[in-house]
Amino acid sequence: MRALVMTAPGGAENSQIREIGAPTPGPGEVAIDVAYAGLNFVDVMARRGDGGYTSEWPYRPGKEVAGTVREIGEGVTGLAVGDRVVAAPVGAGLAEVAVAEAALTVPLPDGVALREAAAVPLGLATAMLLLTDAGRFDAGDTVLVHSAGGGIGNAVAQLVPLLGGGRLIGTVGRPEKAAATVASGYDHAFARDEALSEAVRNATDGRGVDLVLDPLGTEALELDLAVAAPGARIVLFGNAGGGAVADLPPLGRLMAGNLTVTGFSHRGLAATAPDRLARAIRRVLDLLADGGLKLPVTEVPDLTAVAAAHDAMEQRRATGKYVVRVGG
Repeated sequence: MRALVMTAPGGAENSQIREIGAPTPGPGEVAIDVAYAGLNFVDVMARRGDGGYTSEWPYRPGKEVAGTVREIGEGVTGLAVGDRVVAAPVGAGLAEVAVAEAALTVPLPDGVALREAAAVPLGLATAMLLLTDAGRFDAGDTVLVHSAGGGIGNAVAQLVPLLGGGRLIGTVGRPEKAAATVASGYDHAFARDEALSEAVRNATDGRGVDLVLDPLGTEALELDLAVAAPGARIVLFGNAGGGAVADLPPLGRLMAGNLTVTGFSHRGLAATAPDRLARAIRRVLDLLADGGLKLPVTEVPDLTAVAAAHDAMEQRRATGKYVVRVGG
């Protein structure tokens, strides 16, 4: 089978399409013929060699797939060969065949296309969990989302109206992405520059924001604290910049503002509480099935084009969610 293999830390020059043997499922696992796979910034961080994203090289990326069940492992129930499914594999999803835990493999409801479904297991499910579980979103909240022009940011814009509605403020790394971010559903979008704090304060009439979703490590944490309303929740869910992570703010500062700073890891949840992640996947699929959720995706034609898409994501030129067509 064909698979994307990252041979060493670096850039596109180290991403290769190779012919390798198709994997078979172990106990509790499912093998899937991949029709589409989602592209995510976590794979870009792995490609750069950021600490904690891959333990060895060569590395095979890909953490969300949609396709049909090819083979089931010992002890798997509730799934059958030929079922249309989405899954969140530990990795190696950018391939014609992928293996995932059955606990993180979810049948597709009727009416949900494989192309859109490939954006659910990591992208949309993460957005749902950031809002509902980690962020404790309430209808009417003002939400600040960093890197709002990417896949998670677009998913948040789709989900907030379905969860009761609220005000959405996005930040973008390149000023030219602001207009597209507003078009995706944000009330305001601002470039991350020295005027950002004042812009966010003005957009909230000086009150501040109730919830911050921040994938930038601690790079923007001082800003998050500066624009937080009393009782705000700040959710840190990545380190997209790849820089050193600073200490969290002192307890006294958090107590003074009744603020919460919490962390979220899709990978950690998949390893320790897969049932919670699977529930989020099912919830999003149901929203897609009943038409309440519309998910625009950008299709990458095949595996050979993934490295260029990863380049666009790393250089902050990408807008929205990318999925790659892998099989028929």
